[in-house]
Amino acid sequence: MHVAHLSLVDFRSYPALELELRPGTTTFTGLNGQGKTNLVEAIGYVATLGSHRVPGDAPLVRQGAERAVVRAQLVRGERRALVELEITPGRANRARLNSAPVRRTREVLGVLRTVLFAPEDLALVKGDPDGRRRYLDDLLVTRWPRVAGVRSDYERVVRQRTALLKSAGAALRGGRGDVSTLDVWDEHLAEVGAELLAARLALLVDLRAPAGEAYHAVSSGQGELELGYRSSLPLLAEGVATTPGGAVPTRAELRAALLEAAGEQRKAELERGVCLVGPHRDDLVLTLGGMPAKGYASHGESWSVALGLRLASYRLLLEDDAMSDPGGPVLVLDDVFAELDTGRRERLAGVVAGAEQVLVTAAVPEDVPDALRGAGADRVLVSAGSAVRAG
Repeated sequence: MHVAHLSLVDFRSYPALELELRPGTTTFTGLNGQGKTNLVEAIGYVATLGSHRVPGDAPLVRQGAERAVVRAQLVRGERRALVELEITPGRANRARLNSAPVRRTREVLGVLRTVLFAPEDLALVKGDPDGRRRYLDDLLVTRWPRVAGVRSDYERVVRQRTALLKSAGAALRGGRGDVSTLDVWDEHLAEVGAELLAARLALLVDLRAPAGEAYHAVSSGQGELELGYRSSLPLLAEGVATTPGGAVPTRAELRAALLEAAGEQRKAELERGVCLVGPHRDDLVLTLGGMPAKGYASHGESWSVALGLRLASYRLLLEDDAMSDPGGPVLVLDDVFAELDTGRRERLAGVVAGAEQVLVTAAVPEDVPDALRGAGADRVLVSAGSAVRAG
């Protein structure tokens, strides 16, 4: 798969842009603050309906404009597809696929698949659990777009159950409470939470081998990268799901465990007004050489772990697409080479150079390894709302 054409209207710093793209490597170069990342952010938005830089849509709309429009012409083998997104902060976004409106924007998920490498990836190792949960859930949605609905439903259940815990807890403290409604929301939490949790654990089984192999490919080979899953559910092996032999608990087992945990935590949840049970409390465990990567890995090792996770995502998607789209997902490397030492730059470039399309942003062209800026590579010069192919 590759992006053949990108069109922007009032997206970030671009009043209007038309940009043709080709397979192979394209490097976007220019001074910092000129809009390089805005271009790959727009492509990422088509793939994920979200930004890797900000949590909401408002910053994506150019100052003074009411909405932004992103159009991407995609080529997958012999097939073409046009995805159009209208981003309007404060209102429901709209989408069109091949010029026909879709009922829900998430129906375009899966048409474009990308894997993004960015400086923010270091937080996968050094940051809080929410970033690692997001990594798992984003990859789940990329592999199986239907999970977007499960994820959305689960987030809604947690919000509504939390609101009920706060109001019920306050009422109980005032001597006038009835918590019977919580039983219904416990059921909802267990049902949807079990589906999300089962999907995460199945993904973890698939990720383990490629993540370990990818870590070795970009590092100096020191230590073994292992992935685990930490949960408060006793069912998951004292908090860390090792899933020996690839076996994971069934959805029915997970549902029962979540329901039991909700009952056990009921008193504490009412006292605190917080939902203490469910996959929104879990963590992806990264272990390097038998020690937790967070807190023990050096800066360089942490980068190798982060790159290993992204490369593992790419390899899984490449395997998923082996029959229908041998070219695999579009790789986006957003200013990542500036963060890496020479050895890791060269090793990463060697691994990704064979992808059908690689999009790279760099302030300094020399930061991009030779493997990605050799003969046949495109270079786009970016400056203050314009992007022009060099040469």
